[in-house]
Amino acid sequence: MTTSVKKLPLLGGGRAVGGPIALGLLGAYFAVALGGLSAAAVAVVVGAGDLAARRPFAALPLLAVHLFALGFLPFAVTGASFHLLPVMLRNDIAHRLRLQAAFVLLLGGFLVAPGIAYRAPGLLWPGAALVVAGLALVLGEVLGLLLRAPGERTLIVSRVGVTLSSLSVAATLVLGGIAFSPGVDGRAILVHLHLAVLGWLTILIVTVGRTLVPMLALAPTAPARRLPLTECSLGAGVALVVTGLAIDRNEVALAGGALLFMTLAVFARLVVRVARTRRIPIEAPLAHLLTGVAFLLQAGVLGVLMLTGALSPARGIVAYVILLLLGWAGGVTLAHLGKLLALSVWVWWPPGPRPKQDALYPRILWLAEAASFAAAVELLAAGSLFGRAPLVRSGGVLLLAAAGIAMLGAARTWACRGHRPEPALQSAHSKSQTGET
Repeated sequence: MTTSVKKLPLLGGGRAVGGPIALGLLGAYFAVALGGLSAAAVAVVVGAGDLAARRPFAALPLLAVHLFALGFLPFAVTGASFHLLPVMLRNDIAHRLRLQAAFVLLLGGFLVAPGIAYRAPGLLWPGAALVVAGLALVLGEVLGLLLRAPGERTLIVSRVGVTLSSLSVAATLVLGGIAFSPGVDGRAILVHLHLAVLGWLTILIVTVGRTLVPMLALAPTAPARRLPLTECSLGAGVALVVTGLAIDRNEVALAGGALLFMTLAVFARLVVRVARTRRIPIEAPLAHLLTGVAFLLQAGVLGVLMLTGALSPARGIVAYVILLLLGWAGGVTLAHLGKLLALSVWVWWPPGPRPKQDALYPRILWLAEAASFAAAVELLAAGSLFGRAPLVRSGGVLLLAAAGIAMLGAARTWACRGHRPEPALQSAHSKSQTGET
């Protein structure tokens, strides 16, 4: 695309604000992400019996979780990050071709998922090599953004939080290769899971969400602060949790969980305040965040019950992973795809009058997705916890419906790109174009 985004100087200086990645690349990342989510949902429906019987290492549950973890999350998070982080860190991506190469390399995740599920080394290891190379390119660009970020206090995202999240991705990759090697016990897999969900995704959600959640809801911003205490507290909590799991010391893991709970309670309070003070009707990002906090709380309760011996890990672990990985981390990530795609279409609109951003975002469709997704997570968790295959199967169908609705919403937004607004819209917004970026 040849149209460029106009850059505005920062207040008090001449440095330009960074711009988001091109619309076509963002669309490609998001399209593959939604395809990966749909594929994972199909695997959940077909493997409902294994999930209800709490057989997490059966082929179909393994396929579902890795299609989600490698087919949905890396593409969704990478696309969203490079739409937001250049603006938040006040500088541009240095090597845009590397992000295109990373997109191709990350497709290796669709080899890793069946390779793990069906014990096929010929798929697993080539796919893993591609994914590692792709994520290395992504992390290299994130590191460049961090290093080039201005030193003065003009940033609206914590560099410490982004750094901790990136380090967790690297550690997750290393442990991923170890966790599924022959002879390794389940603790390595648990450490791998918690580094991904809590270290990578949760820290990134809280770091970016502190600014993004109020902005999208047109609510008052979070209070200014001098130090990134929230991000540091989350990092310490994650370190305690994974250390406790690694050395089989439940009291250490519980201490880390308590620290995480207290820290995330601060973020949850921000989400609730935004819900109460928003100036627009509720949209999917906020709806997913509210339900995501509920899923996170349920996962925390199950985690405590399992660590204290009140609930058998064999019975509770599948529901715990569903609530934590799918309900919390996956739901919050999915929620922002439609909104960020609409914002990107608006940002890259051809010169001339633009429509309102609301015209590019099918709010009702995405709310329907949020409702279907929330019901799916609850049914999947309950079905696995109580051993009810019909509940699991119903949850899988609703998850597939949520993925389909998300695809429809994204397609509706994509169809609007570059189209000239109606005459009524042109006259209403032509006077405001000089200040839009």
